[in-house]
Amino acid sequence: MSTAVSDEPTPTPEPTVRTALRSPRMLRTEVLAGLVVALALIPEAISFSIIAGVDPRVGLFASFTMAVSIAVLGGRPAMVSAATGAIALVIAPVVREHGMDYLIATVILGGLLQVVLGLAGVARLMRFIPRSVMVGFVNALAILIFLAQVPHLVDVPLAVYPMVAVGIAVIVALPRVTRVVPAPLVAIVALTGFAVLAALDVPTVGDEGALPHSLPSLVVPHVPLTTDTLLVIGPYALAMALVGLLESLLTAKLVDDITDTHSHKTREAWGQGASNVITGLFGGMGGCAMIGQTMINVKASGARTRISTFLAGVFLLVLVVGLGDVVAVIPMAALVAVMVMVSVGTFDWHSIRPATLRRMPRSETLVMVATVVVVVATHNLAIGVAVGVVVAMVMFARRVAHFTRTHRELVEATDGSVTARYTVTGELFFASSNDLYTQFDYAGDPERVVIDLTHSHIWDASTVASLDAITTKYERKGKTVEIVGLNDSSAERHDRLTGSLTPH
Repeated sequence: MSTAVSDEPTPTPEPTVRTALRSPRMLRTEVLAGLVVALALIPEAISFSIIAGVDPRVGLFASFTMAVSIAVLGGRPAMVSAATGAIALVIAPVVREHGMDYLIATVILGGLLQVVLGLAGVARLMRFIPRSVMVGFVNALAILIFLAQVPHLVDVPLAVYPMVAVGIAVIVALPRVTRVVPAPLVAIVALTGFAVLAALDVPTVGDEGALPHSLPSLVVPHVPLTTDTLLVIGPYALAMALVGLLESLLTAKLVDDITDTHSHKTREAWGQGASNVITGLFGGMGGCAMIGQTMINVKASGARTRISTFLAGVFLLVLVVGLGDVVAVIPMAALVAVMVMVSVGTFDWHSIRPATLRRMPRSETLVMVATVVVVVATHNLAIGVAVGVVVAMVMFARRVAHFTRTHRELVEATDGSVTARYTVTGELFFASSNDLYTQFDYAGDPERVVIDLTHSHIWDASTVASLDAITTKYERKGKTVEIVGLNDSSAERHDRLTGSLTPH
């Protein structure tokens, strides 16, 4: 009895919660990573609350409930979900035009749609996102993370700039000496201590908005359960569901690559939905995976399990509710330094090296650039990725269309009759079949024409329509056409559609 051996590389075994709890070193890494992420989440959540037009508590509580919920329900360990700018942009019009109750209803409905889409297998669509789009997505995220820090570096006291520089230096240099404590946490603590002892007048976390002093509570949105309400919140809920799933699944794929492990994308999809439903019921603004905080957790801090994500949510709540006065004095310069280094570490520098660009097909580079430009211009990852996929599809169709070849030869039978035999090689679909019509010598061919499709495949109705047009044009000149060599699938499609695609 033989045993089949797979040539595919086996992914690295994924560390589990149980493994981390049994290892003091790993557990310390997870705990400290969660603390660093929580500190970085506070100003981000407050900023996104401002974008959405809601109280800072709404964003902070959303980040807490999303992080804790997805740590249990999600399919990608160590990935951080919280309130995000993309979701804030989607739901902002709801708050502005209809109020907070409609926002909560939108978040709950958006979460339910994500659950349905997740169970329906939407995660499998990730296979249709090309690598060049993924590279563009990563690079655009890095640029957006950096641009988000720029407002904290404009019109600020001069002391901010050396503080940011020192923070970056600590984050770069400390890992070369020791990795016992995450470098971002050391930078935050050191700069906070220095700012307090020196009594520096620099922007702090407290300046970003008021921190809550009470725990979140269950909220039921007071909206009428009518068709009109559904028509109001439905489009925003669907947009939120799609944007959230796209960002989360792309981020999960990125973490898979970084950690060399597999994640459960379907579970992640419905887990995001369930977390948003929970978040909505606690009055949160909804959210999805956060690339910046995930990179802090996975890359900068070395976390690998659900413990870090769960503790990020717990620490966030403890910090803003129980230690709000302490958190409020953290200088923004410290967090800016952390996020700048996250941006640098996220960007795929190899993708823009001259040597890489020379080797890479121009179409691949165009797809990457299109994705980056659209994402940065719109600040919407979903639109950018959609444009990148469309450009990739067009480039692929254009490239494959040129692979179709037509060879003509005249075959003389024993009775002296001559047949024009056309051998078509390549895949026939809308892009290639449109050119097929021009490859025949309608006037010069003899009375009998044979089209051999042994080395081709009919993929769509456009090809059948082109073959019908070719046959019709020959018949008008009193010539007969025979199509041979069709495989079973092509024959079934041709027999079903031929003669029914054009009006008689």
